[in-house]
Amino acid sequence: MKLNLKNPIIFFDVETTGLDIVKDRIVEISILKISPDNSEECKTRRLNPTIPIPKEAQALHGISDADVAACPTFPEVAKNLAAYMEGCDIAGYNSLKFDIPILAEEFIRADVHFDFHKRKLIDVQTVFYKMEPRTLSGAYKFYCNKTLENAHSAEADTRATYEVLQAQLDKYDTLQNDMAHLAALSNEKRLLDYAGRFVLNDKGEAVITFGKHKGKRVTDVLKNEPAYYTWIMTSDFTLDTKRVLTALKLQQFGK
Repeated sequence: MKLNLKNPIIFFDVETTGLDIVKDRIVEISILKISPDNSEECKTRRLNPTIPIPKEAQALHGISDADVAACPTFPEVAKNLAAYMEGCDIAGYNSLKFDIPILAEEFIRADVHFDFHKRKLIDVQTVFYKMEPRTLSGAYKFYCNKTLENAHSAEADTRATYEVLQAQLDKYDTLQNDMAHLAALSNEKRLLDYAGRFVLNDKGEAVITFGKHKGKRVTDVLKNEPAYYTWIMTSDFTLDTKRVLTALKLQQFGK
């Protein structure tokens, strides 16, 4: 089924030095842009992460330090990448939990503003898990009846994700071919920060999702335990999480 698009949509996947959103870096990004007329444009670029690529990561995606030694760093491509993504809805596989948070961190480190919250964010994995729990390779086999060759290659995973979403729309009558509907289905938690440390509850209040204050309102914790803010700001939380908490603090205390 062709996607019913009002805006261009980007399907993307990243390969990284590891799974730590705070400390790890992107070594490859592939973007498949689908225009409202369903024409396609695919761009894949490797990046020098400026830190060593661990052997475990190399074994997964096959990209070594030597492979990216002459490649640009993320800050060198950040402005062009943000411009290319501007005005597009965004889709990926497990993207809300990993790809978007780590890409957001890269943008922040490069001092390039890109607000994912203004875009419709569709996580094909979430749609998949709500319908048929599987991995991406399993999803590709289940929905498209194909074997995913070159799994963990950013471009292969990106294109497979696009094909899976098309097949999901063909299979499930309850799925609307509408990016707003798919974004709402993907992002039920109403995340405030990309790492999901703070979310909005049913009353539209910011609440904490982890640790001893899990389920508590941010306003209550900041009021009763001022040191909580300092702890977040000096610990290994994402730059985006720290920025969101700062905004909530400024909103609460008017400073």
